[in-house]
Amino acid sequence: MKLTGFVWKYGDNVDTDAIIPARYLNVSTPEELSGHCMEDIDPAFAEAVQPGDVIVAGENFGCGSSREHAPLAIKAVGIGCVVARSFARIFYRNAINIGLPILECGAAVEHSETGHQLEVDLEEGRIRNLTTGKDYRAKPYPPFMMELLGAGGLVAYTRQRIRSGRLPRQPKHAQQDCTNDGGRTSE
Repeated sequence: MKLTGFVWKYGDNVDTDAIIPARYLNVSTPEELSGHCMEDIDPAFAEAVQPGDVIVAGENFGCGSSREHAPLAIKAVGIGCVVARSFARIFYRNAINIGLPILECGAAVEHSETGHQLEVDLEEGRIRNLTTGKDYRAKPYPPFMMELLGAGGLVAYTRQRIRSGRLPRQPKHAQQDCTNDGGRTSE
């Protein structure tokens, strides 16, 4: 899966309140959330971002609360991928669960600026800055994760597997007797 977009660069410790301010947590749809994405640190972001654009950030992106609203807002506003030096653990997990591609690559962060154009190959872990012509390497996603991201996240992936009958079969275990009398009932 290859993505191409323009960079929106932010610094270290961009927390979930900066991504989607808490005053909008009562909003119920990703589309509504997207209109407020990054509004407290970059008021023009939600209106100016184009589908496929890339957020590039420093360390600990997505720190703060464990709200799933933050990656949902980023995905819904049209961001194709987030590249950062590092991610907060729960943000990383939430992003993958909702199908938002994220990559850790400090060199790409260091050498990218707002307005640069990046091409990101998730399967190879390659990030190419089309503006500077430089290539960077991040850890590529394994095939299973590519399937999950391609499906749109964990829930969508699971639904597809259920519909297609590709869920793993449950092992057949002998029914265990949980009584003291060998399964007999007393009468």
